[in-house]
Amino acid sequence: MRLKSILLLSLLILSCQNQSEIARKPQVKTIEDTPFLPINEEIISKAVLYEANIRQYSVEGSFNAFAEDLPKLKKMGVKIIWLMPINPISTTKSKGPLGSYYAVSNYTKVNPEFGTLKDFKSLVNKAHQLGMYVILDWVPGHTGWDHVWIKENSDYYLKNRKGEIIDPIDFRTGKSFGWTDVADLNYKNMQMREALRKAMVYWVEETNIDGYRIDQAYAVPQEFYNKTFAILKRIKPLFLLAETDIYHPGGLDLVKKFDASYDWPGHHLSKKVAQGQKNALNYSRHIERTIKRYGPENIVVNFVSNHDENSWNGTIEESYGKAAYAFMALNYTIPGMPLVYSGQEYDLNKRLHFFEKDSFPKVSGKTMEFLQQLGALKNNHKALTSGLSGGSFKRLLNSKNDQILAFERERDGDTIVFIANLSKDYAQFTLPYEGNFKRFQDFKNKRLSSSYQYDMKPWEFWILTN
Repeated sequence: MRLKSILLLSLLILSCQNQSEIARKPQVKTIEDTPFLPINEEIISKAVLYEANIRQYSVEGSFNAFAEDLPKLKKMGVKIIWLMPINPISTTKSKGPLGSYYAVSNYTKVNPEFGTLKDFKSLVNKAHQLGMYVILDWVPGHTGWDHVWIKENSDYYLKNRKGEIIDPIDFRTGKSFGWTDVADLNYKNMQMREALRKAMVYWVEETNIDGYRIDQAYAVPQEFYNKTFAILKRIKPLFLLAETDIYHPGGLDLVKKFDASYDWPGHHLSKKVAQGQKNALNYSRHIERTIKRYGPENIVVNFVSNHDENSWNGTIEESYGKAAYAFMALNYTIPGMPLVYSGQEYDLNKRLHFFEKDSFPKVSGKTMEFLQQLGALKNNHKALTSGLSGGSFKRLLNSKNDQILAFERERDGDTIVFIANLSKDYAQFTLPYEGNFKRFQDFKNKRLSSSYQYDMKPWEFWILTN
């Protein structure tokens, strides 16, 4: 008995020593230990948005392959990941070998091409562990021709005078968009609205996603959003992105129902500037006009590419040429939310196929490093925040110079000055501005003074921080 007592006492002393040793060691915080906050206005105000084309992102074209690269997106400052539609794709009337992501055959299932529901949940969970949010591309205007509603609930769809279900009609022309692989939904049918609403609730409750990007948002009655968004937000805070702008049907009233919408006019204008058809003065006026028309609470998404632009209108190289980096930098520094499209970080130099399998080589180079720098800038500078409490915007040059775009962003003492030569020619100019700054790329000192004359190369730009 005495020997047993001694052994027990020794084990107790050893255990206490081990506990003491553990207490003295610094506790390493793992990703899993990091608290994950629901998305909110502050997070949205400084977020970088990434559009993920799962099918084309990798050779595998799967959720799991994409999930492996989430740490790389985090290094780029990405906060919100927008996944193109992940639902099964209709084969009836489909286009190409694999069909369009936007021809949905089932709103509550996962496309087996990408993996399983379990794989998708794992992707969302990993993104959350890394402090990133996931939103789904939602297609509420139409379905594919294989959808069960076609046979069981044909009144869920718009029909012609012959009683035949029709494909979507272009509101501008009154004629078909040519999207013959999809059938147009009938929003006068309240049962259809409720079925669609339940499907949206399903993804939030079942997979813990953080919001939606609404495809062709202007094609849906605003009353549907009023009820649906109220129900969704009772589950958890969400980020809601509309594929629309104030120039589409619904205008500003529609845009206000969402956290963000698109600056399509700004995108088209930026390409015209890059191609010499418009100039810096046109672009600076557009920024001021957008701020005035949208108001500070409405965030616009700024981009040089997305899935439609890349596949149908051209690569960044085709659209912007040597002006590409200047406009990427602008998208991070003007008011709004910058968008990066799959492959942009790897210098994507081809138009990705839309209806069939494709991919691109993932070799990190200058653009990856550049986007990492811009991401850190956007994430960490109050001056670059957007929304009601976002940084101010002030143009620094008058209308006499149509080559140079110069502006100041400021909030709570944090100041950033952006200056760019948005032309293919060398530019000389003076700037009525005083201050000492550092260039964000190399942290070298840069003094600005109204007494200086500046020279800039074609498409050269400076981002200066105080």
